Amino acid sequence: MEKKDFERVQTYMRRLFNNAQIRVVGRPKKKDSAEVYIGDEFIGVLFEDKEDGDLSFNFQMAILDTDLED
Repeated sequence: MEKKDFERVQTYMRRLFNNAQIRVVGRPKKKDSAEVYIGDEFIGVLFEDKEDGDLSFNFQMAILDTDLED
């Protein structure tokens, strides 16, 4: 992923979720994905998908059962 793609997706996610603390950060050893944070908390991974000349991005977020407990 290129830096401009990080910025575009970050802007989209901030607007979509109405949260200016969302950050999309490149991964040191991976070129096809980035990490997504809210503030300092890691929330998921963003993957780039190039297929048949089309470009899309997939966001993957794990939710642990312990996170669901009150």
